[in-house]
Amino acid sequence: MSNQKNSSMYALLALAVSAFAIGTTEFISVGLLPLISKDLHVSITAAGLTVSIYALGVTVGAPVLTSITSSISRKTLLLWIMIVFIIGNSIAAMAGSLTVLLTARIISALAHGIFMSIGSTIAADLVSKDKRASAISIMFTGLTVATITGVPIGTFIGQQFGWRLAFFAIVVVGVIAFIANSILVPKNLSQAKPATFKDQLRLVTNGRLLLLFIITALGYGGTFVVFTYLSPLLHEVTGFKEGTVAGILLLYGAAIAAGNMIGGRLSNKKPLTALFYMFMIQAVILFLLIFALPYKGAGLAMIVLMGLLAFMNVPGLQVYVVMLAERYVPGAVDVASAINIAAFNAGIAIGSYLGGVVTNSLGLIHTAWVGGIMVTAAVLLTGWSLILEKKSNKEEWGN
Repeated sequence: MSNQKNSSMYALLALAVSAFAIGTTEFISVGLLPLISKDLHVSITAAGLTVSIYALGVTVGAPVLTSITSSISRKTLLLWIMIVFIIGNSIAAMAGSLTVLLTARIISALAHGIFMSIGSTIAADLVSKDKRASAISIMFTGLTVATITGVPIGTFIGQQFGWRLAFFAIVVVGVIAFIANSILVPKNLSQAKPATFKDQLRLVTNGRLLLLFIITALGYGGTFVVFTYLSPLLHEVTGFKEGTVAGILLLYGAAIAAGNMIGGRLSNKKPLTALFYMFMIQAVILFLLIFALPYKGAGLAMIVLMGLLAFMNVPGLQVYVVMLAERYVPGAVDVASAINIAAFNAGIAIGSYLGGVVTNSLGLIHTAWVGGIMVTAAVLLTGWSLILEKKSNKEEWGN
């Protein structure tokens, strides 16, 4: 029994290493934008496409590729995911042009999309039913650690030795994750229930679920209008030295981790109500950011608060999508979760693209209020969803 428990823990750690590599890859460009821009002789906005294109790749990859690959055994699929991930980042590490770098980002993003869809189910399958939530949280620790340390360390490596070496470092972690998964993750994982495009169609045509997917994209994505261009903002607007930016990203990552934990606790009982107030505070912070950014002390304080709220909504959004799927499309709960992951990344793609447009036309500092408008839209739609929830509860009581 003890050996089985140990082997499950080692397998979960292997998944966490994979999640760390994948989480670092998603946001590594944020810290490297000025370096990529300078080296490839492109604008900051063009370099920002490395964030939006990646997110777009995950948006497509999560639901579509999860359906296509559902018949492949989970361990085999996991190993292929890591191979594709290693190939994508290897190409990025050798990219001599923006076109090649963007192609590499799309390849890595497709691996990310499937991993996020199957990682949780593999983690849950490794332990008994009463410990599934804990197992999933261990796997997602890799993402949290990536947010806190992976991005700032990658930024530091890029600043000291060149941005390509930062991608090469991710390749090394990817190889370690592949070896760990091949040795530690067992073969006898339960086979996933085949996900169909019909299930996806049922989910996106359900009014309540579609509304939540839009809330996810707007509420989560609003921060990325600013976050995508955080390095040039801190350097050019707030006046921090380039070497200090990696330290601020570390602080930002710590704030994200704290916010994620707080959000989980706040969303346990009434996730939708919690989301309404989270989005409201998040919008206020983004609107205030435009006044705070020109001053180092105030700017840093608001950036930390922005980080605290940035991922606080994630647990509530994930819990609520499962609740709605169980109620309206009970046979497609896993697919609903995959589509919500796509919605998170659609938000990143929209936010980072908008950030580029605003930076080009109005200037870096104006990304703050544009992000605030996106989150305000999420506040209004969450309020509407609350009204619909109360109405459906009354109808249930009536029956």
